[in-house]
Amino acid sequence: MPDDEGTGRITLAEVARQAGVSISTVSKVLNGRQDVAPPTRIKVERLLETHAYRRTTRSSNEAPLIEIVFHELDSVWALELIRGVENVAKANHASVVLTESGTRHSPGPDWIDGVLQRRPLGVVLVFSALPQQVKHQLRARSIPFVIVDPAGDPDPDVPSVGSANWSGGLAATRHLIDLGHRRIGIISGPGDMLCSLARLDGYRSAMGMAGLPADPGLVQFGDFHVEGGYERGTAMLTMPDRPTAIFAGSDLQALGVLEAARVLGLRVPHDLSVVGYDDVQLARWSSPALTTVHQPLRQMAEEAVQLLLRLRAGRPSATRLELATSLVVRNSTAPPPAA
Repeated sequence: MPDDEGTGRITLAEVARQAGVSISTVSKVLNGRQDVAPPTRIKVERLLETHAYRRTTRSSNEAPLIEIVFHELDSVWALELIRGVENVAKANHASVVLTESGTRHSPGPDWIDGVLQRRPLGVVLVFSALPQQVKHQLRARSIPFVIVDPAGDPDPDVPSVGSANWSGGLAATRHLIDLGHRRIGIISGPGDMLCSLARLDGYRSAMGMAGLPADPGLVQFGDFHVEGGYERGTAMLTMPDRPTAIFAGSDLQALGVLEAARVLGLRVPHDLSVVGYDDVQLARWSSPALTTVHQPLRQMAEEAVQLLLRLRAGRPSATRLELATSLVVRNSTAPPPAA
Protein backbone atom coordinates (compact mmCIF):
# COMPACT_ATOMS: atom_id res chain seq x y z
CA MET A 1 0.00 0.00 0.00
CA PRO A 2 1.29 3.51 -0.75
CA ASP A 3 2.02 5.69 2.23
CA ASP A 4 -0.78 8.29 2.59
CA GLU A 5 0.44 9.94 5.78
CA GLY A 6 2.24 13.26 6.01
CA THR A 7 2.66 16.26 8.24
CA GLY A 8 1.43 18.69 5.60
CA ARG A 9 -2.25 19.66 5.22
CA ILE A 10 -2.70 17.34 2.26
CA THR A 11 -2.84 13.59 1.72
CA LEU A 12 -1.38 11.66 -1.17
CA ALA A 13 -4.92 11.03 -2.37
CA GLU A 14 -5.49 14.76 -2.62
CA VAL A 15 -2.15 15.28 -4.39
CA ALA A 16 -3.14 12.57 -6.85
CA ARG A 17 -6.55 14.22 -7.44
CA GLN A 18 -5.02 17.66 -8.06
CA ALA A 19 -2.33 16.21 -10.35
CA GLY A 20 -4.87 14.08 -12.23
CA VAL A 21 -2.93 10.86 -11.58
CA SER A 22 -3.30 7.75 -9.44
CA ILE A 23 -2.13 7.46 -5.85
CA SER A 24 0.38 4.82 -6.96
CA THR A 25 1.92 7.34 -9.38
CA VAL A 26 2.37 9.85 -6.55
CA SER A 27 3.92 7.08 -4.46
CA LYS A 28 6.33 6.27 -7.29
CA VAL A 29 7.44 9.93 -7.37
CA LEU A 30 7.99 9.92 -3.62
CA ASN A 31 10.04 6.74 -3.86
CA GLY A 32 12.25 8.00 -6.68
CA ARG A 33 10.95 5.52 -9.26
CA GLN A 34 12.02 6.29 -12.81
CA ASP A 35 8.89 4.93 -14.53
CA VAL A 36 7.04 8.27 -14.28
CA ALA A 37 6.95 10.74 -17.16
CA PRO A 38 9.02 13.88 -16.43
CA PRO A 39 6.06 16.32 -16.79
CA THR A 40 4.03 14.23 -14.33
CA ARG A 41 6.95 14.03 -11.92
CA ILE A 42 7.41 17.81 -12.02
CA LYS A 43 3.67 18.42 -11.46
CA VAL A 44 3.59 16.08 -8.45
CA GLU A 45 6.79 17.51 -6.96
CA ARG A 46 5.38 21.03 -7.23
CA LEU A 47 2.19 20.04 -5.46
CA LEU A 48 4.15 18.33 -2.69
CA GLU A 49 6.26 21.47 -2.27
CA THR A 50 3.28 23.84 -2.42
CA HIS A 51 1.49 21.95 0.33
CA ALA A 52 4.67 21.34 2.37
CA TYR A 53 4.00 17.62 2.39
CA ARG A 54 6.27 15.51 4.59
CA ARG A 55 6.02 11.77 4.96
CA THR A 56 5.92 10.69 8.61
CA THR A 57 5.99 6.90 8.34
CA ARG A 58 8.93 4.84 7.17
CA SER A 59 8.28 2.76 4.06
CA SER A 60 9.45 -0.81 3.64
CA ASN A 61 12.03 0.03 0.96
CA GLU A 62 14.09 2.31 3.17
CA ALA A 63 17.52 0.83 3.87
CA PRO A 64 19.63 1.38 7.00
CA LEU A 65 22.07 3.56 5.06
CA ILE A 66 23.93 6.78 5.76
CA GLU A 67 24.95 8.51 2.54
CA ILE A 68 27.95 10.85 2.36
CA VAL A 69 28.32 12.99 -0.76
CA PHE A 70 31.59 14.62 -1.86
CA HIS A 71 32.60 16.56 -4.94
CA GLU A 72 35.90 14.63 -4.84
CA LEU A 73 36.93 11.49 -2.98
CA ASP A 74 40.64 11.23 -3.81
CA SER A 75 42.17 12.86 -0.74
CA VAL A 76 43.28 11.93 2.78
CA TRP A 77 41.00 14.73 3.98
CA ALA A 78 37.96 12.89 2.58
CA LEU A 79 39.15 9.67 4.20
CA GLU A 80 39.02 11.25 7.66
CA LEU A 81 35.41 12.32 7.12
CA ILE A 82 34.48 8.87 5.84
CA ARG A 83 35.96 7.24 8.93
CA GLY A 84 33.92 9.52 11.17
CA VAL A 85 30.70 8.69 9.33
CA GLU A 86 31.48 4.97 9.47
CA ASN A 87 32.14 5.07 13.23
CA VAL A 88 28.65 6.33 14.05
CA ALA A 89 26.91 4.37 11.29
CA LYS A 90 28.41 1.10 12.53
CA ALA A 91 27.37 1.85 16.10
CA ASN A 92 23.82 2.31 14.83
CA HIS A 93 23.82 -0.82 12.63
CA ALA A 94 23.81 1.17 9.39
CA SER A 95 25.95 0.95 6.27
CA VAL A 96 27.62 3.83 4.43
CA VAL A 97 27.11 4.85 0.80
CA LEU A 98 29.77 7.06 -0.82
CA THR A 99 28.77 9.33 -3.69
CA GLU A 100 30.91 11.69 -5.76
CA SER A 101 28.90 14.41 -7.47
CA GLY A 102 28.86 18.07 -8.46
CA THR A 103 31.18 20.90 -7.48
CA ARG A 104 32.50 21.91 -4.07
CA HIS A 105 29.42 24.12 -3.61
CA SER A 106 26.50 21.89 -4.64
CA PRO A 107 25.86 18.27 -5.69
CA GLY A 108 25.19 17.51 -9.34
CA PRO A 109 21.64 17.41 -10.73
CA ASP A 110 21.57 13.63 -11.15
CA TRP A 111 22.40 12.85 -7.54
CA ILE A 112 18.91 13.44 -6.16
CA ASP A 113 17.36 10.69 -8.30
CA GLY A 114 19.70 8.10 -6.83
CA VAL A 115 19.20 9.15 -3.23
CA LEU A 116 15.40 9.13 -3.58
CA GLN A 117 15.61 5.52 -4.77
CA ARG A 118 18.01 4.48 -1.99
CA ARG A 119 15.95 6.22 0.74
CA PRO A 120 18.81 6.38 3.28
CA LEU A 121 18.36 7.22 6.95
CA GLY A 122 20.08 10.54 6.21
CA VAL A 123 22.62 12.32 4.05
CA VAL A 124 25.91 14.01 4.97
CA LEU A 125 26.89 16.56 2.33
CA VAL A 126 30.38 18.02 1.97
CA PHE A 127 29.15 21.13 0.18
CA SER A 128 27.84 24.60 0.99
CA ALA A 129 24.34 24.71 -0.38
CA LEU A 130 21.44 22.75 -1.78
CA PRO A 131 18.94 23.99 -4.37
CA GLN A 132 15.57 24.75 -2.79
CA GLN A 133 13.87 22.03 -4.85
CA VAL A 134 16.34 19.40 -3.62
CA LYS A 135 15.83 20.45 0.00
CA HIS A 136 12.10 20.05 -0.42
CA GLN A 137 12.43 16.67 -2.13
CA LEU A 138 14.47 15.34 0.79
CA ARG A 139 12.19 16.84 3.41
CA ALA A 140 9.03 15.55 1.71
CA ARG A 141 10.46 12.03 2.13
CA SER A 142 11.67 12.71 5.70
CA ILE A 143 15.32 12.20 4.70
CA PRO A 144 17.34 14.50 6.99
CA PHE A 145 20.54 16.09 5.71
CA VAL A 146 23.51 17.86 7.28
CA ILE A 147 26.34 19.77 5.62
CA VAL A 148 29.80 19.12 7.08
CA ASP A 149 32.78 21.47 6.68
CA PRO A 150 30.77 23.79 4.41
CA ALA A 151 32.66 25.47 1.60
CA GLY A 152 30.38 28.50 1.89
CA ASP A 153 27.74 29.85 4.26
CA PRO A 154 24.76 27.47 4.28
CA ASP A 155 21.21 28.80 4.42
CA PRO A 156 19.90 29.27 7.98
CA ASP A 157 17.50 26.35 7.57
CA VAL A 158 20.27 23.90 6.64
CA PRO A 159 21.95 22.04 9.55
CA SER A 160 25.75 22.13 9.39
CA VAL A 161 28.87 21.12 11.31
CA GLY A 162 32.10 23.07 10.84
CA SER A 163 35.21 24.15 12.71
CA ALA A 164 36.80 27.35 13.97
CA ASN A 165 38.73 28.28 10.82
CA TRP A 166 39.42 31.89 11.83
CA SER A 167 40.89 30.77 15.16
CA GLY A 168 43.00 28.17 13.36
CA GLY A 169 44.46 30.77 10.99
CA LEU A 170 45.13 33.08 13.92
CA ALA A 171 46.89 30.38 15.96
CA ALA A 172 49.08 29.26 13.04
CA THR A 173 50.24 32.81 12.28
CA ARG A 174 50.76 33.76 15.93
CA HIS A 175 52.98 30.71 16.37
CA LEU A 176 55.23 31.92 13.56
CA ILE A 177 55.25 35.49 14.89
CA ASP A 178 56.14 34.25 18.39
CA LEU A 179 59.11 32.40 16.88
CA GLY A 180 60.34 35.71 15.51
CA HIS A 181 59.18 35.58 11.88
CA ARG A 182 58.15 38.85 10.27
CA ARG A 183 57.85 38.01 6.57
CA ILE A 184 55.17 35.35 6.66
CA GLY A 185 53.48 34.13 3.51
CA ILE A 186 50.13 32.41 3.26
CA ILE A 187 48.83 30.03 0.60
CA SER A 188 45.14 29.88 1.34
CA GLY A 189 42.58 27.65 -0.31
CA PRO A 190 40.23 28.66 -3.15
CA GLY A 191 39.01 32.23 -2.90
CA ASP A 192 35.34 31.19 -3.20
CA MET A 193 35.40 28.97 -0.11
CA LEU A 194 34.37 30.31 3.28
CA CYS A 195 36.94 28.22 5.17
CA SER A 196 39.76 29.64 3.01
CA LEU A 197 38.66 33.21 3.63
CA ALA A 198 38.23 32.61 7.37
CA ARG A 199 41.78 31.19 7.69
CA LEU A 200 43.10 34.14 5.68
CA ASP A 201 41.24 36.55 7.97
CA GLY A 202 42.84 34.82 10.97
CA TYR A 203 46.27 35.31 9.36
CA ARG A 204 45.58 38.99 8.69
CA SER A 205 44.28 39.53 12.20
CA ALA A 206 47.41 38.02 13.74
CA MET A 207 49.65 40.13 11.52
CA GLY A 208 47.67 43.27 12.33
CA MET A 209 47.70 42.66 16.09
CA ALA A 210 51.48 42.24 15.90
CA GLY A 211 51.84 45.47 13.95
CA LEU A 212 53.22 43.64 10.92
CA PRO A 213 52.34 44.63 7.35
CA ALA A 214 50.55 41.96 5.31
CA ASP A 215 52.51 42.16 2.05
CA PRO A 216 50.01 41.46 -0.79
CA GLY A 217 52.77 39.57 -2.62
CA LEU A 218 52.85 37.07 0.25
CA VAL A 219 49.13 36.30 0.04
CA GLN A 220 48.12 33.68 -2.54
CA PHE A 221 45.04 31.56 -3.08
CA GLY A 222 45.63 27.87 -3.73
CA ASP A 223 43.58 24.75 -4.35
CA PHE A 224 44.26 22.63 -1.22
CA HIS A 225 46.33 20.13 -3.27
CA VAL A 226 50.02 19.20 -3.24
CA GLU A 227 50.65 20.44 -6.78
CA GLY A 228 49.15 23.84 -6.00
CA GLY A 229 51.27 24.15 -2.86
CA TYR A 230 54.37 23.29 -4.85
CA GLU A 231 53.64 25.83 -7.61
CA ARG A 232 52.71 28.69 -5.31
CA GLY A 233 55.45 27.82 -2.84
CA THR A 234 58.02 27.94 -5.65
CA ALA A 235 56.72 31.33 -6.78
CA MET A 236 56.89 32.71 -3.25
CA LEU A 237 60.32 31.26 -2.44
CA THR A 238 61.91 32.66 -5.60
CA MET A 239 60.88 36.23 -4.76
CA PRO A 240 63.83 38.63 -4.23
CA ASP A 241 62.74 39.12 -0.62
CA ARG A 242 61.30 35.68 0.09
CA PRO A 243 59.36 34.87 3.27
CA THR A 244 61.02 33.10 6.17
CA ALA A 245 57.80 31.24 6.94
CA ILE A 246 54.74 30.05 5.01
CA PHE A 247 51.34 29.15 6.42
CA ALA A 248 49.62 26.75 4.01
CA GLY A 249 45.83 26.43 4.13
CA SER A 250 45.98 22.61 4.08
CA ASP A 251 48.49 19.90 4.93
CA LEU A 252 48.60 18.80 1.30
CA GLN A 253 49.58 22.30 0.20
CA ALA A 254 52.17 22.37 2.99
CA LEU A 255 53.69 19.15 1.62
CA GLY A 256 53.94 20.88 -1.74
CA VAL A 257 55.77 23.80 -0.08
CA LEU A 258 58.19 21.36 1.58
CA GLU A 259 59.00 19.89 -1.84
CA ALA A 260 59.44 23.36 -3.36
CA ALA A 261 61.89 24.22 -0.58
CA ARG A 262 63.83 20.99 -1.13
CA VAL A 263 64.14 21.61 -4.87
CA LEU A 264 65.35 25.15 -4.22
CA GLY A 265 67.94 23.96 -1.71
CA LEU A 266 66.22 25.44 1.36
CA ARG A 267 66.28 23.52 4.62
CA VAL A 268 63.12 23.25 6.71
CA PRO A 269 62.98 24.57 9.40
CA HIS A 270 66.50 26.12 9.32
CA ASP A 271 65.87 28.34 6.29
CA LEU A 272 62.09 28.21 6.13
CA SER A 273 59.31 27.39 8.58
CA VAL A 274 56.12 25.76 7.28
CA VAL A 275 52.73 25.34 8.97
CA GLY A 276 49.90 23.27 7.51
CA TYR A 277 46.22 22.87 8.28
CA ASP A 278 43.99 19.81 8.98
CA ASP A 279 46.45 17.47 10.79
CA VAL A 280 45.85 14.50 8.50
CA GLN A 281 47.94 11.39 9.18
CA LEU A 282 50.50 12.29 6.52
CA ALA A 283 51.42 15.41 8.49
CA ARG A 284 53.19 13.49 11.24
CA TRP A 285 55.10 11.32 8.74
CA SER A 286 56.42 14.08 6.47
CA SER A 287 60.07 15.05 6.68
CA PRO A 288 60.29 17.05 8.82
CA ALA A 289 57.08 16.27 10.72
CA LEU A 290 54.65 19.06 9.98
CA THR A 291 53.52 21.70 12.44
CA THR A 292 49.83 22.10 11.66
CA VAL A 293 46.40 23.17 12.85
CA HIS A 294 44.36 20.20 13.97
CA GLN A 295 40.91 20.32 12.40
CA PRO A 296 38.77 17.59 14.02
CA LEU A 297 37.57 16.18 10.71
CA ARG A 298 36.61 12.76 12.07
CA GLN A 299 34.76 14.28 15.01
CA MET A 300 32.99 16.73 12.68
CA ALA A 301 31.70 13.82 10.60
CA GLU A 302 30.66 11.92 13.74
CA GLU A 303 28.75 14.95 15.00
CA ALA A 304 27.09 15.34 11.60
CA VAL A 305 25.75 11.78 11.69
CA GLN A 306 24.63 12.13 15.31
CA LEU A 307 22.77 15.28 14.27
CA LEU A 308 21.18 13.35 11.38
CA LEU A 309 19.96 10.65 13.73
CA ARG A 310 18.52 13.21 16.16
CA LEU A 311 16.70 14.90 13.30
CA ARG A 312 15.51 11.50 12.11
CA ALA A 313 14.06 10.80 15.56
CA GLY A 314 12.36 14.20 15.66
CA ARG A 315 14.46 15.44 18.55
CA PRO A 316 15.21 19.19 18.60
CA SER A 317 18.85 19.96 17.84
CA ALA A 318 21.10 22.94 17.19
CA THR A 319 21.38 23.57 13.46
CA ARG A 320 24.93 24.97 13.58
CA LEU A 321 27.85 23.30 15.34
CA GLU A 322 31.40 24.68 15.25
CA LEU A 323 34.17 22.55 16.77
CA ALA A 324 37.42 23.96 18.12
CA THR A 325 40.73 23.75 16.29
CA SER A 326 44.15 23.49 17.96
CA LEU A 327 47.80 24.02 17.00
CA VAL A 328 50.04 20.93 16.85
CA VAL A 329 53.73 21.91 16.98
CA ARG A 330 56.16 19.49 15.35
CA ASN A 331 59.50 19.90 13.57
CA SER A 332 58.76 22.11 10.55
CA THR A 333 58.87 25.40 12.45
CA ALA A 334 61.75 27.19 14.21
CA PRO A 335 63.04 30.76 14.70
CA PRO A 336 64.07 32.46 11.45
CA PRO A 337 67.72 32.30 10.35
CA ALA A 338 69.92 35.06 11.73
CA ALA A 339 70.28 38.03 9.39
